[in-house]
Amino acid sequence: MFSAFKKTKSSGEDCAAGVAPGEREAPSDLRAAIDSIGKQASSMGREAAEVRGLMEDTQKVSARQAQALNALAGQVQEITKAQAAIGEVSHGSLGAVERARKAVEDVGTEVVGIVSTLRQVSQAAQTITKIALQTRLVAFNASVEAKRAGEAGRGFGVVADAVKDLAAKVESSSKEIMSTVGELDQRIDALSREITMHDAREDQGSFHRALADVQSGVASITAAAEQSREICSGLNSQMHAIEAEMHQTGRALDAAMSRSESFLKVSENLIDLVSHCGIETEDTPYISAVQEAAGQITKLLEDSLRTSTITLADLFDEQYRPIPQTQPQQHTTRFVDLADRLFPQVQERMLSLSPKVVFCIAVDRNGYVATHNKKYCHPQRGDVVWDTANSRYRRIFNDRTGLASARNQRPFLLQTYRRDMGSGNFVVMKEAAAPITVGGRHWGGLRLAFHF
Repeated sequence: MFSAFKKTKSSGEDCAAGVAPGEREAPSDLRAAIDSIGKQASSMGREAAEVRGLMEDTQKVSARQAQALNALAGQVQEITKAQAAIGEVSHGSLGAVERARKAVEDVGTEVVGIVSTLRQVSQAAQTITKIALQTRLVAFNASVEAKRAGEAGRGFGVVADAVKDLAAKVESSSKEIMSTVGELDQRIDALSREITMHDAREDQGSFHRALADVQSGVASITAAAEQSREICSGLNSQMHAIEAEMHQTGRALDAAMSRSESFLKVSENLIDLVSHCGIETEDTPYISAVQEAAGQITKLLEDSLRTSTITLADLFDEQYRPIPQTQPQQHTTRFVDLADRLFPQVQERMLSLSPKVVFCIAVDRNGYVATHNKKYCHPQRGDVVWDTANSRYRRIFNDRTGLASARNQRPFLLQTYRRDMGSGNFVVMKEAAAPITVGGRHWGGLRLAFHF
């Protein structure tokens, strides 16, 4: 289906024999040694990719934890401020309760004076009652004498009867006043007992007991707020210490990532060296196939330019316009329609190269995928997890592997990496890439990913 693997020179000489690859057959023992190196390098690359992937996962988790801790620290600070405000309000409430107590005591003093005045009114009413009683007796006697006087005492009798009736009314009113004053005296005396301050709590009235309960409750709130503020302060200090440790851990992870990068590059360089030795390896068919397919994509694009199907400016358009309401973010460019028409005929055919092939995509030099394999070109559903795994077209993959493949201009590039398949599934795979050059200008690369 694809042409035989093209042997390429490494610095113009064969890696072991010192001559161009393909000029003579390598000795069997050398072939075996190189084959062994290739397999060990491949195994080392796989392990390095796994370790790097786990480190990346740990970095992401660490970053999320740092963000969560920072947010929690902010919330604790807000709680501390709120507790301080509660403390201030509580102190103010205690002052208000004390002022209320003082005001009530002043009212109690006035009430005592009112009770004394009411008792004076009661005594005066009693005196009026006695006077009214005496007046009635006098009026009664006057009435009797007036009747004895006959016609001459008739006018005086009328006056005496009127005075007697008036005295009766005054006596009745006085008694009502005495009764009302008596009731007021009892009520005000009870109120006085309720609002008067006493030394012993058990002798206090219900009002002062209620004030004491409020005061005690406010004091408890104040104490609790102060205790909570102290706890929050201690917690804040601990979180600052944890945050510092997390930053230190992050720096250590960064250093480990850099070292794992070097480790991964060593394995990739070994694989690359073995591949350039002109000796057939398990990666050779994929390298050969991706080079041939990249040439086919190149020809299709150059034919499009020659027939004015697209302009050079449109083909190299890097003004990626975001597609609204897409997550992960998708973009469009001026060459997507051409890519949709031309690329699938090459990309889909590459999937039948081997059951190990995972995908084959043409990307521009920035890692932009205009059109992916059909099985990954589903419209987004609004489910981020599903869309991440199944809507991989119109997206920019500018991660380490993606950008390296997109910008590689050597005959081929072989990399090892761990791919996120979605839903927490990861697969370690290899990727062979070959450059796509149009009119002498590097456009991007063809990426062919396959399982070990």
